[in-house]
Amino acid sequence: MPPRPSATPRRAARPRLPRSTSGGGFPWLLSWTLPAWTLAAGLTALLVLAPVAALGLEALQGSGGLWPHLLAHVLPPALVETGLLLAGVGAVVIVVGTGAAWLVAAYEFPGRRLLDWALLLPLAVPTYIGAYAYLDLLHPVGPVQSAIRALLGYARPRDLILPDLRSLPGCILLLGFVLYPYVYLSTRALFLMQSANLVEAGRSLGAGPGAVFLRVALPLARPAIALGASLALLEALNDIGAAEFLGVRTLTVAIYDTWVNRSDLPGAAGLALVMLAACLGLIAVERRARRGRGYAGAAQRPRRMSRTRLAGPAALVALGLGLVPVALGFLAPASYLAVEAGKRLHFAGLSGAILSESLNTLFYAGLATIVATGLGLVVAAGPSVLGGRWRGVLLRCATFGYAVPGAILAIGLLPPLSALDGLLDGVSRALTGAALPAMGLGTGAALVYAYVVRFLAVTAGSSEAGLARVPRSLGNAARVLGRNPAGALAQVHLPLTWPALLGGALLVFVDCVKELPATLILRPLNVETLATHLYGEAARGTYEDGAVAALLIVAVGLVPVALLLRVSTPKA
Repeated sequence: MPPRPSATPRRAARPRLPRSTSGGGFPWLLSWTLPAWTLAAGLTALLVLAPVAALGLEALQGSGGLWPHLLAHVLPPALVETGLLLAGVGAVVIVVGTGAAWLVAAYEFPGRRLLDWALLLPLAVPTYIGAYAYLDLLHPVGPVQSAIRALLGYARPRDLILPDLRSLPGCILLLGFVLYPYVYLSTRALFLMQSANLVEAGRSLGAGPGAVFLRVALPLARPAIALGASLALLEALNDIGAAEFLGVRTLTVAIYDTWVNRSDLPGAAGLALVMLAACLGLIAVERRARRGRGYAGAAQRPRRMSRTRLAGPAALVALGLGLVPVALGFLAPASYLAVEAGKRLHFAGLSGAILSESLNTLFYAGLATIVATGLGLVVAAGPSVLGGRWRGVLLRCATFGYAVPGAILAIGLLPPLSALDGLLDGVSRALTGAALPAMGLGTGAALVYAYVVRFLAVTAGSSEAGLARVPRSLGNAARVLGRNPAGALAQVHLPLTWPALLGGALLVFVDCVKELPATLILRPLNVETLATHLYGEAARGTYEDGAVAALLIVAVGLVPVALLLRVSTPKA
């Protein structure tokens, strides 16, 4: 046996790079950027939570003699009407959204592909624009009731009295047919991704179409239904225009009325806290409904469910059922707005006020989108790129604003902005002897602040999703080559995540254009946006003068619908 060599050449040892507690990264490279990054994320979270804290402090000051009146005469009916509204809207969006999702996922019939994307179109119609359009469409001397009277041979409106849209049931139906796409979108995606084996097993056991839907598909879809319904109900809570136009005294309307008409900021803050509790309760119910609702799937890609082909009368019935929510939620209000806008433009042309309001809308929405996108990237890059569990806590705090309706944010921002203006004015008077104009309250900065807090969750969520798709090894490789975390983020992560960032920015821009409650309360003096212009025209009853602004908002709202059409269909 040959002698064993006394020494064997050893492979050069690879340098062991220190690892951070987050599972990757290099502390000696991160040390100079982590404090600044964490400080920026922490300040962002504080900016989001500040309005909520200010609400509590303002409510503790009491409302003088008005708070007993609010407790006795304002809060109870507002709670009852809000509860009834949410219950009714929840029932409508669940029935319509889930039924429409099952219709296009389980059946094949002529026109199904058209319905597949057309059912998303009501997302482009804000709730207050739907109410604005239907108030004129269904007016006693409007086109619908006039046509019905002519068809039945009645000459005067008093001869045929139809149910009034200005009621709680009318508001429930209107909001339901505008907001059902939230349930349709999430439930449709789940139906399309379900394994065909589950449905076919039910069919093989003798279950009919109804039994398969109720006993197999519907239980599996409960998490998606809960998610979509919670989003729809949060939008219903945030609404102020539709509820006020239709005479429903919700909590949002009570908050706005208490602040604007009664000049009672502590009372409005107390009502806002009650509404915030309702929002958090909705989120808790949704989380509980989805808790423990995970389902195991096969290791291989699940086979799509085969659609049942319909023909003849059954196909016509299916197409008709699918077109009803599209017609009520989008076609009717959009057609009305197009006709009325055409009349207005033909009669008086495009007014200069609309042009200036459009520029104001684009400016404030664009500025808020830029700020929200930058801050969203900052708070999302902490846990996604730098790691660390407690940085994830900052991310959750920074995205809390999406659960807070615009009216609550606006009321919560009034005290700190007013205090900031007082502080800056005092400093200016002490240093220069001159008064300082308002820098916060009553300026565009306050409106942009509210937009950013309200919709920061959208850009942070899109940034987090985009960064999660980038392998950690790419960032580590960039750091080995001498790039610090900021350089790695700019040169590696951003080029790979810009589609997600762009999608989130577009959604925020559209949401800012449509936002009404915060804009009504915080807009600068003598500044109108498209949303506030429309609100004013509807409040005065001059519907034809607001049709152009409403149509422009709907046209902008079609942007997220186009985005959702590209990303909502699961790959085969």
